[in-house]
Amino acid sequence: MPSADPGLDALMAPAVDSTPDVIDHIALARLYGEPLFAIPQDLYIPPDALEVFLEAFEGPLDLLLYLIRKQNFNVLDIPMADVTAQYLAYVEQVRRTNLELAGEYLLMAALLIEIKSRMLLPVRQSDTGEEPDDPRAELVRRLLEYERIKLAAQELDAMPRVGRDFMVGHAQADLTVEAQLPEVSAADLREAWAAIMQRARLNASHRITREQLSVRDHMSHILRRLSDVRYMEFTELFLERVQTGEPAAVIVVHFLALLELCRESLLDITQAAPYAPLYIRLSYTRSA
Repeated sequence: MPSADPGLDALMAPAVDSTPDVIDHIALARLYGEPLFAIPQDLYIPPDALEVFLEAFEGPLDLLLYLIRKQNFNVLDIPMADVTAQYLAYVEQVRRTNLELAGEYLLMAALLIEIKSRMLLPVRQSDTGEEPDDPRAELVRRLLEYERIKLAAQELDAMPRVGRDFMVGHAQADLTVEAQLPEVSAADLREAWAAIMQRARLNASHRITREQLSVRDHMSHILRRLSDVRYMEFTELFLERVQTGEPAAVIVVHFLALLELCRESLLDITQAAPYAPLYIRLSYTRSA
């Protein structure tokens, strides 16, 4: 029974069903924007779309050495029948996929067949009685030499290389050097000034000049002082010179003048008792 509202009728019975058939499943992929919940049954996959290489060999010697080492065969005593059969089986697989690559393997296969056929022939003794050469000798020599080179190459490959295992760091230092003045304290200034003063004292010079002192002038001076007194104490005669700050050279010359006057008998030096003060007076002879 239709309802009064046409919008409700369109919602309950839509003309086109927009809900997906599968709701809870997760899409495996999207094809042209549409989800795929199952793998299509008519999907075509080329035979060579996916190839898995379990072993990769660098050449015929590498394959031959792999077959020998894998089965623990003695390199010096190779069972040519087993090795040749396994080698030809691998070459047949390579020939099916890549004929150009199988060319160099076919050359080694021919060599293995030749060695195998030579080993089937009866051994013929040489005229000298020496043992004939083993047909496998040349192949063994090449295998041993190849194995040494391969091991050396693996050791070199295991060494760290620039760009693969580590990178060389490159840095450019952009430094701006600015001179930093030291801080000077009052103690540093005082020590510097003390060092300058000490150096000045060590380099100080003293100039010695000759001072002209006349003994005769001092003799006249002594005579004039004693002419007004009867006698004078010895220290009193030099006290005036000392009080005026005369240098020691002047006092010495004054004393020499006194001795010269005594030598000429113009002065007398007397003493009343031992350790008593000395007195100076004019000589009586001069007075007379």
